[in-house]
Amino acid sequence: MFAKLEHLEERYEELNKLISDPAVIADHERWRGYMKSHAEIENVVTVYREYKKVAAEMEATRELLREEQDPEFRELAETELEELEAREEELRQRLRVLLLPKDPNDERNVIIEIRAGTGGEEAALFAGDLLRMYLRYAERRGWRAEILSASETDLGGFKEVIVLLEGWGAFSALKFESGVHRVQRVPTTESGGRIHTSAATVAVLPEAEEVDVDIKPEELRIDVFCATGPGGQSVNTTQSAVRITHLPTGIVVSCQDEKSQHKNRDKAMKVLRARLLDKAQREQQEKIASVRKTQVGTGDRSERIRTYNFPQNRVTDHRLNLTLYRLEDVLQGDLHELIDALVTNDQAERLKALDG
Repeated sequence: MFAKLEHLEERYEELNKLISDPAVIADHERWRGYMKSHAEIENVVTVYREYKKVAAEMEATRELLREEQDPEFRELAETELEELEAREEELRQRLRVLLLPKDPNDERNVIIEIRAGTGGEEAALFAGDLLRMYLRYAERRGWRAEILSASETDLGGFKEVIVLLEGWGAFSALKFESGVHRVQRVPTTESGGRIHTSAATVAVLPEAEEVDVDIKPEELRIDVFCATGPGGQSVNTTQSAVRITHLPTGIVVSCQDEKSQHKNRDKAMKVLRARLLDKAQREQQEKIASVRKTQVGTGDRSERIRTYNFPQNRVTDHRLNLTLYRLEDVLQGDLHELIDALVTNDQAERLKALDG
């Protein structure tokens, strides 16, 4: 580990010189590449330098204890040494986490697909609640949101809705949201006051660039049709809605939200690229025996991951056995505690795999 850290520190110093070189600054693409590499290792180098400083202070304190005879002074030095040892261990663990292999998708934008599951209209309304939750979380993070596709119901819910969230690290923050979300509450349509259980599924995909997925024009069948809204009423009378079928995989994507056929086609292609990238990555991951069960893209999206219980004001994440009694805050986009816990759990699992 320390040999790798020494190499990273040397590389960091080299990059410092490069990004200050006038010849490099004049070449914008080259300068931007060096800046990206610099930013990627800056945090780990900063922590490593702090670790080395603490280690040096520990050695100096031990040397002092070997020479010092005064009991009062020794007691102070021993207390200081204990604090330094605790700090060194904390920094060592941080370095281990920072050196874990990075998910290449972590910095990407994210496409979230939410679909109503069991529970009819109540499930569709819950899908709408989940959409608003993610949109408010994105707003808190300063990300840009764009609805790519939506199939609304008469009561304002969604049979299916697909949203693109654009912001640095969006996928890394939300990749553990993929799975079945369950709600327990009294529906507005329930006259007897009984609690119903409904569900919605969430799929989280990294946004794919055109260069990530090779889609040949001859592999696509593109159909256009008139868009319709809730209840089947006509949204417009022009053929602006687009349905794209990827013939080799059978993946079908439809988009009808925009009045422009061109815009609907662009949105549908974004979703298609993301699904094809996700499919390719899942197939690759399934060939590796050590794929983590919690990793997005394993294909296991049937597992219930979280329950939102309205009568008890409770949100429970079943993967962590973590329960929060502030349901309204969570639905308003205050997801940081859940997301931080999921990220920490993932890091612990990967460290355990390395140690095992």
